[in-house]
Order: sequence, then structure tokens, then C-alpha cells
Amino acid sequence: MAAEEAAEASLAQLSPEGRQLRREDDHEETPEDCGETAALNGVVVSGKMKNNNLDVKVTEPGLETEEKGMEEESARESDSSILDVSSDYPREKHISIQRHLVDLEKLADLKEGEFLMGVSKNTHLAAKDEKKPCPLCPEEKFRACYSHKLHRHLQNLHWKVSVEFEGYRMCICHLPCRPVKPNVAGDQTSSKMGAHYHCIICSATITRRTDMIGHINRHVNKGETESRFITVPAPKSSREVVKESATDVQVLPNYSTPQKTDSYFNPKMKLNRQLIFCALAVLAEERKPIECLDAFGATGIMGLQWAKHLRTSVKVTINDCNENSVTMIQENCHLNKMKVKLNTKEEDGDEAMGDGEENADTIEVTRMDANVIMHLRSFDFIHLDPFGTSVNYLDSAFRNVRNLGIVSLTSTDVSSLYAKAQHIALRHYGCNIVRTEYYKELAARIVIAAVTRAAARCNKGVDVLLAVALEHFVLVVVRVLRGPTPADDSAKKIRYLIHCQWCEERIFQKEGNMVEENPYQQLPCDCHGSMPGKTAVVLGPLWSGALFNTGFLRRMLFEAAQYGLDEAQPLLKTLVCEAECTTLKHFTTHSPYDENKQDTGVTRIFCGPGKRKSEEVIRTTPKRQKPESSAEHPAFYYNIHRHSIKGMNMPKLNKFLNYLSEAGYRVSRTHFDPMGVRTNAPLAQFKTVLMKYSTPTYTGGQAEGPVHLPEGVLAGEQIQAAPDGKEEDAEFLEDDESGVATDYVVTADYTTHRAAE
Repeated sequence: MAAEEAAEASLAQLSPEGRQLRREDDHEETPEDCGETAALNGVVVSGKMKNNNLDVKVTEPGLETEEKGMEEESARESDSSILDVSSDYPREKHISIQRHLVDLEKLADLKEGEFLMGVSKNTHLAAKDEKKPCPLCPEEKFRACYSHKLHRHLQNLHWKVSVEFEGYRMCICHLPCRPVKPNVAGDQTSSKMGAHYHCIICSATITRRTDMIGHINRHVNKGETESRFITVPAPKSSREVVKESATDVQVLPNYSTPQKTDSYFNPKMKLNRQLIFCALAVLAEERKPIECLDAFGATGIMGLQWAKHLRTSVKVTINDCNENSVTMIQENCHLNKMKVKLNTKEEDGDEAMGDGEENADTIEVTRMDANVIMHLRSFDFIHLDPFGTSVNYLDSAFRNVRNLGIVSLTSTDVSSLYAKAQHIALRHYGCNIVRTEYYKELAARIVIAAVTRAAARCNKGVDVLLAVALEHFVLVVVRVLRGPTPADDSAKKIRYLIHCQWCEERIFQKEGNMVEENPYQQLPCDCHGSMPGKTAVVLGPLWSGALFNTGFLRRMLFEAAQYGLDEAQPLLKTLVCEAECTTLKHFTTHSPYDENKQDTGVTRIFCGPGKRKSEEVIRTTPKRQKPESSAEHPAFYYNIHRHSIKGMNMPKLNKFLNYLSEAGYRVSRTHFDPMGVRTNAPLAQFKTVLMKYSTPTYTGGQAEGPVHLPEGVLAGEQIQAAPDGKEEDAEFLEDDESGVATDYVVTADYTTHRAAE
């Protein structure tokens, strides 16, 4: 036993070069050994090694037997880690990645050339009562110390701030592994090495712990959890199947967060998808078949719904530039029993869908940039739904869209459109805005103005069919009118808006290029004369035309009822009433296809199954048709709560609508604001009617504050107006029972309306 200890001490005194020469004399080294011994720069092999808990024997046969066994097992494990990507941990890992704190302390017992022998956690190391350096810190940062002090250092500085992943701890490393930017004083660069973490999956070096956690989470979301430098797709079991409108799609984990997944699917946008489907269904009734494009497919849910419900009426093309999303779209097509035609070439042009004898269940899937495919191909229906603003794709969308086709776009950059980031709105849309009570309608008019300018650059005009602004998105649907004359007519409707910051009154500037001496005279209010300083701001340029097409909305409502889209029907009813500027009490539900379609000016001609002639769509109205100004709905709306009088109980919203209507004004509710009133009444008349039918608020027999009544309005008229609303309440309740009610709930995107209001 004493001889063995002496031999062991003699081995420890040898330098790394001497030990290497002695091993070469014992046996001939294999190529695998060369690859394993070149690991002195901090990277060690993490393959499983043989247990060395027994005492090391000094005899040459024992050393040969042990080393040969280690070589064979290391070779087997290295081959298996390359071929089998489902191993427990990556093939290579840094010394800062350990399972236990004890394993990290064992590295301190090794010399510089012994890192390879101490990789295995089962390696037995004799404890020595001497100073030991920190294995993860350079000598100038942490000097060698005794075991108890080193233990506290490793535990507090390295282990407590580590990042855990699948049983491993990625400890913070202070070694010169990461290149550091040169300091002002060049001689101090070496003494200020940056602390960092080593990724267990891709061996990246990251400085901050929070960034490291996010980096690992991105690997997990992409399925890269089992091997190094190899992208492993997520297993089928981890994918969830979501069903919407009789369409099944597979989604990845964290599918509702676009930063964490390639295939983004937002369940809150269900209402948006239903509205777009209704618009496409209306266009499919006008002419068949139509070629439609979903430029940003993601999971392909929207294009699958088009093809599954409209069948032979549409030829669907789903595009996405992400390879993983294209793979997911193909799998979802097979899941819904649809055939896939893959096209990733950019030179095909219009010949890609030239044959009209394709199967109705075939969906074309392309992997291109959205701008590229819209430049190469012509479509009848294009939908843009990028992450954020869609202004970067408008020029390409209007370049090849066919005459009387439809372009729909969903903008999710609500922070800029809703005036929370005004500088971004100026950058993207070239529009100056402020936060107002009608900010949602302002956002819709900003998007339409950008669409109109893009269409005019391609000598095309637009007819706005639908504009919806809800909590998460702004949806705009326009019909394309080819020709310079419609383009000029549409461009003339882009004007500036004068907004009073005191009373919220607003009005579009008059047409013309002449500068007025006093622009405040255009405002109906007199705030500029009674208030000090400048009271108004100029917003825009904005779209000043109509936001809705009544006939098109009625046909969308009809299609929603046909396909059972329950969530879209209440919103479409509100939009129809808003377009006609009437209340739900006077809403009629006749079939929109029975009357002449003067709103679109097209006649449907069926020329045989699967065939379409170029003369299929015939204009039945004059080329330059201008809608009557009286038929257009009033611009903007007023919030009844914002203009309420202090110390007065304002009437119920439905009663107030009736009072304004009796006063001779057009009035309706609006989907932009649940307490908003769209009317052509000036703000002064709006407040007069509101005050006339408001009642004082009493607390303990006394009013909260003084009641200010306008001249000519008696208190008796107020008291008499209260019982007059009982019959109206009964009428509204009857409307609610008949199914045409103001009560509707549309998930989180749509505000809950109460019939009591």
C-alpha cells in the first residue's frame, strides 16, 4: 500500500508533457484519443466515462486495461451522441456546466492538464489541504485559497446565479472565453474580463442572466433541446390541435406569442378572420372562381377556412417566408384532408395557377417574400396581416390586383395608431395625431389614407367597404377601381382635420389650396375667442370619406348567417346601422341579394363551371358615380360620458338617441365606442339635448352641485321628459326579445353592450 502511494505521488509530480510521453510509451494512441486530449481550453467532453472510484493502480497492465476501457466506451458514447440526437445532454459542454456543486469543486483539485480526466462526476479526487484556484475565474480575479473559502466563492458567486436546464446548472464564467471590447486604457482590458454564461445547447456566450433564460426558452420553443448545433423539430406529442370554424390546425407551444414561435396563432383574432371570410364570400358570389392570397399564412388557418367552406368558388394560395411555417401549413392541409401544391420558385409567375382544371381541394403553398409574390402574380382578393404595420406591402398589393378586386389589411400596430406612440405614426403613415375621444376612428382613417395613396400611385382608386377598429387590430377592406379618374377622386378625399383641444369639436378643412386668414373660423365652437392661447391643432392627412358600404355590409351579414358565424353577426348589425346612421330599432333583415346592387356596380354572370371570361364582370353604373352626401354617415362621434354635466344624471343611451332623432338629427351607435353617439348634430346642440333630458343628482335630499340650465329650458320640461321614456323602454325590450338587440358579447376584442343603456 505504501508503494502504491509513493507511485501515485511520483505520477502527480510529473508535468502534463511527461505524463503524455509515458502513456505513449505504454500503448499506441488512437485518433479518438487525440480528439479527447485536445481539451485544455475550457471545453471538455461530456460523454459518460467509466467509474474511477477505485484506487488508481500503478502497474502498466492495469493502466492499459483501464485506458482501453475508457477509450472504447468514450468512442461508443461519442458515436451514439452524433447518431442519436435524443441523448440526455449535448455531446460537448463547457466546464461551467455541471450538475452539482461538488462537481464544480472537484475541478479545482485538478491541474491545468488534468481537466479531461476530471470531467466525470464519479472521478475520485483525494482532498488536499492546500490552496486551490477557482476553475471559472482567472488568477488575477481570484487568487488561490483554501477549500472552505473556495467553497463559499463557488457557491455565492457562481452557483447561486446559475441558470438551470434539465438537471444541469450553467454557472457564470469569468474566464477569457468571450471577446471583450477594448477599453480606453488598453492595459486594463485583461483585468476587466466580462462575466458570461455558456449555452448548453448551442455553446453561445451571453452576458446577462435574464438574456440567458430567454435564450434557453427560445431553444425550447423551437424544439432545440436535445443536441448541439442540430435543430430538432418539436415532437408531435407537444403540438396542440386547435379547432376554429370546423377547421383544425396544429400549433406549437406558446403559439399566441409571436416572439416565441414561428407559427403564430392568435385566438383573439377569431372575429377578424370571420369578417374577412364574409368579405371573401361576398366577392365569391359576384364572380367565380376567384384567386385569393393569404400573404402571411403562419399556421394557414385563414386560407384553410376559405378553401374548406367556399370550395370551388376560390383558388387559395397561402404564402409565408418562414420555412417552419410552410412545413406547418402543409401538415395542417393534410390534417384537413386538403391537397397541397408546393411552389417555392420565384420565376413561375402567372403560369403557376394557369390551369383551371385543378382539384377543388388543392391549396397552393408558397415560400416567398410577400412583396415578391404580389409582384409576380395577379389576384382577385389579397389579405395582408403582418406583425405590426402593413404599409411596407401596400405598393405590391395594388400593383397586380385585378379590377374590382378586394384588398383587406389588418394592422396590429395599435400603439402608434391609437396615438400612444405618435412619432411612430408620423414615421410609418406620415400623419400627425393626438389622443382624442374618437381615437379609434382616427386610426381607421389614417390607415385608409395610406391605402388610398398607395393605390393612387398605381393609378387605382378605392371604394371603402369596411373599417373596423377594436382593441387589438384595425381592419380595413377596400375595393379596387382601376383607372386614373377613380384614383384622382379617391385622392381628393384625403384632407386635414382641425381639432379643438378644449371642447373636442372637430371638422375637416375645406377643399382648396388657398390659405385662410383665420382657420379657427371653420370650427363651429367659439373656444378660440373665449379661451386664451391657441386652442386647436391640425391632424392628418386623413381619409374624409365614408367608412362603410351599406349594401356590402348587408351581404356580409347574410353570408355570416349562412355559414353560422355567430360572433360576427352582432358586429355586422351594428356596422349596418352605423353606415345607415340609424338605430337597431329600425333595423330590417331583408335579403340583400333581392335588391339591385348599386353599391358595387357589378353583375354576376356565370360562364360555366371552372371557367371565367374576361367580360364576366360588367359595370352597371356610370364610371364616375359619386354617392350623395346625404347618404354618407356623419364623420366621427361623441362620447356621452365625456360630455356629461357634473351634478346631473344623464339619460340612458338608447333614450338619448331617440331624443336626438326627434330633434331632427341623424343618429346611431358606433362600434368604435360602446358609449359613443354618431350624429350630424353640432357639439353645442348635442350638449343642449343632453342637458335638457338630464335630471339632478340628489344626495340626502340635496343636489351634489348647482344645476346649470340653458336659457329657454325649464325645469318642468326636464321632469316631464322622464316618464316619456317608459314607452320607449318597452319598445326596446320588444326589440331585444325579437332577436335584434344591442346585447352582444364578442370575446375580449369586442366590448359588452348592455341593453339597459
